[in-house]
Formats: sequence, C-alpha cells, structure tokens
Amino acid sequence: MKYDIMKWALAVVCALTITFSYGQSIVYTPASDLTLVGKILPTQQVYHRVDTTDHPLMPPAVKRRLTNSAGLAIAFKTNSTVIAAKWCTSSRKTLPNMTAIAHEGLDLYIKNDGRWQFAGVGRPKGDCTAYTLVQNMEEGEKECLLYLPLYDETVSLEIGVEEGSSLQAMKDPFEKRILMYGSSILQGASASRPGMAYPARLSRDTGINFLNLGLSGSAKMEKAVADMIVTVKADAFVLDCVPNSSPEEIRERTAYLVNTIRQHHPLAPIIVIPRTVREHGAFDEEVGNWVKAQNEQIELEVSKLLRSGVKDLYLLSYDKQLGDDHEGTIDGGHPNDLGFDRMLQQLKPQLLKILRKYELTPTKGL
Repeated sequence: MKYDIMKWALAVVCALTITFSYGQSIVYTPASDLTLVGKILPTQQVYHRVDTTDHPLMPPAVKRRLTNSAGLAIAFKTNSTVIAAKWCTSSRKTLPNMTAIAHEGLDLYIKNDGRWQFAGVGRPKGDCTAYTLVQNMEEGEKECLLYLPLYDETVSLEIGVEEGSSLQAMKDPFEKRILMYGSSILQGASASRPGMAYPARLSRDTGINFLNLGLSGSAKMEKAVADMIVTVKADAFVLDCVPNSSPEEIRERTAYLVNTIRQHHPLAPIIVIPRTVREHGAFDEEVGNWVKAQNEQIELEVSKLLRSGVKDLYLLSYDKQLGDDHEGTIDGGHPNDLGFDRMLQQLKPQLLKILRKYELTPTKGL
C-alpha cells in the first residue's frame, strides 16, 4: 500500500510539472479506454500479453516474460497540439544491453501522408513517470500509435491531451493476425526504442498485425508453451525460437510444436526462422559451432516434417546474416537498429511472398 501511494504521488507531481512548465492544462484518459493493438490473448491485467493463470504448467521464466508489454500499442485520434503520457512500470532494472526507453519507456508514431512517422518518446524517470511526448504541433486531427515498454510490465498508462481537445479510440490500423513466437531478438533486444522492434516495424511497413510473443531467453518450444500457442487466434505462425533452443531441444521439441499447431490450425502457414549470426562466434569457436549446429538441426527437423506430410511449412533464410562489416549488433548476439534493418531487408520479402500466397496481406496497399 505504501509503495502504491508513493507511485501515485510521484505521478501527480510530474503531471503538475508538465502543466506549469508549458502553461497548458493537460487532461488524462486511461489508455484502456482506447484501442489496444497487438493483444495476444485476453488477460486480467490489461497490459499483459497472456494470462499465465490459464496456463499453469508453463515455466516460471516464460510466465515472467509474458507480463512484459512488448508489442502492445495504443491507437487513438486527437486534435490536440500536445500529447503527454503518465505510466507506471514494475521495479525491474533496465538490462545492460537495452536503452531505458526501449526497456520501460514509450514510443509515439503519428500518421503523416499515409505513413507512420516517429513523433516522440516517453523517457522513464523511475517506476512512475509523466512526460510530454510531443508538443507545438499543428492543429487538426492526428492518428497516433503509442508503443508500450518492451521489457517491463506496464502497470498503468494514461494519455494526456490539451483541455478541450478530442481524444478518441481509433480502429486497429493493422489487418490479420500473425503470431510471432521467439527469443529476445523478437521481443526487441536491442532496438533503441519500442517501435523499432522488428515485429512492430513489420506491422507499420506492411499493414499486417504481427503479434509479439517474444520470450527473452525462454523461447525453447516447451510442450506447455506449445499448448498455449495453439489457443491463440492467428492466421499464420512465425517461429523464431532457434536462438534460445539447444540443438538437442530443437531435435526433441520442433515436431511437437509444429504438429500441434497444424492440428489446431490446419490451414495456417507455419514459417520457421533460423538463428542469426553471433558476431563473437567469429573468434569464439565454441559459439560459432553452437550456432552452426542449431541451424543444421532446424533444417533437418523441418525437412523431416515436410517428408512426413506436414503441409504449408516453410523455412526462411539469412543468406547475408547481419552484413559483412560486423557492425549490426550491440553485444555480439542482439541486433542494434542497423542489424534489425538488415534482418528485415531479408525477412520481409520472404514473409510477404508466403503471406500473399494465403491472401494474408492487406486489402489495400502492398
């Protein structure tokens, strides 16, 4: 109770600071009253991705990651010239290979000439923060998309606009539902801000709703996780879990995951992504051999599944890895923004080619 009161008091002080600093009265609305984009399954806590009480057999590490708000965003319209936010997260510390903004901050995009354009960030100042995301904008209605923290639990979130301005829920801007299950790379490590995680970029670039089920360090294809995944309403499944799975786990678990998805979703394409390079594997032979073994094993398992008669199963490729200049990661294993861009240059065409085959691309554009 004392901790909750301290959070509330800090948020009030920050909000007053915004009002007095800019001479404007900001009115806040709970983000839960607006449109939540990227939701995977219904949950009691609105900004969790999956309600872990419904799946008690999942590993504790998976359950913790599912409280992270990675991939979730708020879609809304406003004619305000100022957009602010107040939000509270858990007390988890920022990871050393993540920016604070990506880990527990906010990332605002506004539609400009038909395309989503970066507009501002919410810089965290502790567990609870009030922050002006953008100001001094032209008058007129704007379509907005506010991404939530990638690696923290979002406890509460409010959107602030000028008093007298409109603030309305907006229709989900993305079509279809493509579930992406994978590692820390999929969850967003180490993009500079939430909107730069590669599933979010794919959604903005294509208009397709790529759902982020990134489970940092914990995407190991466990049976209980596979049984949860098949309860998700999705038009296609993308599996990017090779980075977290040992060659032995890939051999033992891939067939169950793929066959279980196929059983429950007989017409949905299943797309497997191999792991990207670990840059320090160029010198550390053990790491290099590990990555090679992972990729060889997933190729073998997909080949066996195809020979067994599994339909609509695909394995993508990383022919160019993250480039030949070795500048695409933050720590040797997790892509930086440059690395993610190079990933998308290779993955996006392959994904779209498959999704078009199943008429899963937007009715407009592309």
